[in-house]
Amino acid sequence: MKYDASVIYEKRRNRFEKLIAKQTKTINFLSNLRLIVFIAGVAASIYFIFIAKYYIIAAAVLAATAITFIYLAVIHNEIILNRKYSEALKNINEKSKARREGRWKDFEDTGDDFVNKDHAYSYDLDIFGEKSLYQMICTPSTYLGRQKLKDLLENHPDSADEIYARQEAVTELSDNLTFRQMFMADGMFIKGEINDPQSLFEWAEQKSELFGRNSIKAIIRLMPLLAVLSIILAAFSLISYLIPIAILVVNYLFLKMKNKEMHAAFEMAEKYKRDLDVYKRMLLRMERCKFKSSYLVQIQESMLDSEGKSVAGQLKKLSGIVESMTNRYNFFYFFINIIFLWDFQCMISYEKWKTASGSRIRKWLEAIGEIEALSSIAVLKYDNPEWVMPTITEDGQPLTAKKLGHPLLGNDRVCNDLNIESSSGILLITGSNMSGKSTLLRTAGINLVLAYAGAPVCADEFICRIMDIHTCMRVSDDLEQNISSFYAELLRIKNIISEVKKGKPVFFLLDEIFKGTNSKDRHTGARVLIRKLSKAGIPGMVSTHDLELGDLEKTTNGAVVNYHFSEYYKDNEIFFDYILRPGISTTRNAIYLMKMAGIDMEKEEI
Repeated sequence: MKYDASVIYEKRRNRFEKLIAKQTKTINFLSNLRLIVFIAGVAASIYFIFIAKYYIIAAAVLAATAITFIYLAVIHNEIILNRKYSEALKNINEKSKARREGRWKDFEDTGDDFVNKDHAYSYDLDIFGEKSLYQMICTPSTYLGRQKLKDLLENHPDSADEIYARQEAVTELSDNLTFRQMFMADGMFIKGEINDPQSLFEWAEQKSELFGRNSIKAIIRLMPLLAVLSIILAAFSLISYLIPIAILVVNYLFLKMKNKEMHAAFEMAEKYKRDLDVYKRMLLRMERCKFKSSYLVQIQESMLDSEGKSVAGQLKKLSGIVESMTNRYNFFYFFINIIFLWDFQCMISYEKWKTASGSRIRKWLEAIGEIEALSSIAVLKYDNPEWVMPTITEDGQPLTAKKLGHPLLGNDRVCNDLNIESSSGILLITGSNMSGKSTLLRTAGINLVLAYAGAPVCADEFICRIMDIHTCMRVSDDLEQNISSFYAELLRIKNIISEVKKGKPVFFLLDEIFKGTNSKDRHTGARVLIRKLSKAGIPGMVSTHDLELGDLEKTTNGAVVNYHFSEYYKDNEIFFDYILRPGISTTRNAIYLMKMAGIDMEKEEI
């Protein structure tokens, strides 16, 4: 099905903008109506009380006014909430349109906190950080959603079946644009810093022996009854006022005994109160959605307990308890707490909830994060319907692709065919500066990352097997570790060889190998390494300026295959077509590029 996602996003944005205007008018109308009802009700009550002397009618008017005012307030608040959703959905579609049109480099969440120069490939392939794959597709609002997306892009499953299951889930989420955007809108109600829920998990899973004991619960239920009864009896002078005072003093001492434990619980409730409301809405939306793909159904089922209780209902109970815990900042709370031991009542209710559901909250939030991460991947499929879902083979050839392009380059990308067979597992890419060698390596790598994540790839056809991606591209000196760029390269290469010796299925990308040393050592080292990898049958790609390495195609009986990029000149300007061609490069352009930069190569003096 062909469609223009930008047009759809623009239509949805305009629709929500009109809806916001309509909702704003309704909100203003209800505000004025509430004021009119209040003034009219008070005026009518004054008339019937002080002028007409009809007290029953006055009471009825006051009651009707109060009921009407509350009813209007409920509707008013509901429409305010709906407007917030409309505003969120408008922003989502504006951002989606910007992403589709290549303006995603200004998105706030770049994934900088996930940048890891020591990772096998993520730093070299621009998976995280500014102008990265993560920045382009990231839509999660929760902490675990971001973590799950990171895991999808940094690790791969061990079986093709799991990747195909993800593909099915991504396709279903891609087709359900309304669910995805409403789910995102739910998450956008998280305000401020995105909290790591680990302390929430510990809070929910940690049991309290005191508030779980039946004897303690009986005392805590009994003492408020005694306090209320003694106050009533003392008010009618049936008992001494000293008795209720004594009971209240005992209650106060009870509260002070476990004040530290309760204070810690209430602080945690305050911290996660808003987030819990958001999680509740997200879980409710997940529960109501009729998923079809096995992967998404499995996520839904993982949230249920042995009795199949509603997850949203269980979180609703927790939200109610948390609301009671955090409602401590009013003048009357001190007196209510002493009379009813309200802090203890909250702790008993909370302990009961923990026993029934506390151990499940980790699963619930992980399920939210999983759906958020898959929804981010689904963005790529919806925005790029022309991209293809890859075919994953268990033991086929390493990588075959037709019209393979770099997913981050947008309309500027140039697509090429790639064919890395088992019998010729290494592509040696030569070419002059700026011709496209490094970009080609990154194109292959980042599309493999997408393929393993269950995402579509930027190609017309893509077949690969599951391999551990290893790169050696952006290697530089590390002054803190006192490591030169050449030694850093050696460490990367050593890691690749170590993985190969372990029998792991490796796919390597080496850019300008051993560029940190002199030309003779670089040439010798590269030749030895490539031969070693080819003998081991390890597939990969190597870019180099050393054209002499091209004879490896003959000396390895085709295990190394030569390809190159070239440039052309027109009107004293250099141009690149970025088309991959078989064979060794026959051109060099370093001197020409120096002249373009303003360096006169014909004069020795500076």
